[in-house]
Amino acid sequence: MQPGVPLWKLVPTRDEHGVSLCDFMVLIPRLKLRQPGYIGNAQNWIAGVLNRHQEVVFANMDLKLNLLWVSHRHRAGLMLEIVGAIRLRLPEAVLVAHNTR
Repeated sequence: MQPGVPLWKLVPTRDEHGVSLCDFMVLIPRLKLRQPGYIGNAQNWIAGVLNRHQEVVFANMDLKLNLLWVSHRHRAGLMLEIVGAIRLRLPEAVLVAHNTR
């Protein structure tokens, strides 16, 4: 096993046109302690939510830290829309940090 690549090396900061991206993190407390089926369903739900938004450019789920990182093209209200949709199935999810324009 090799250590994972640091997130700061993976996360895009600009889109294909050079425009700065926005990003946010969501904490999902105790997710890594849940049954594998619950974790799989949670990941599928999150992927479904993110796939409905063409503005999403990058997403990373770190189960070790129970953190979801999302980078997206700017659209007013998008972050709250995504977090709200995630919280429909995972009400424990908490927006902990964001970077907007």
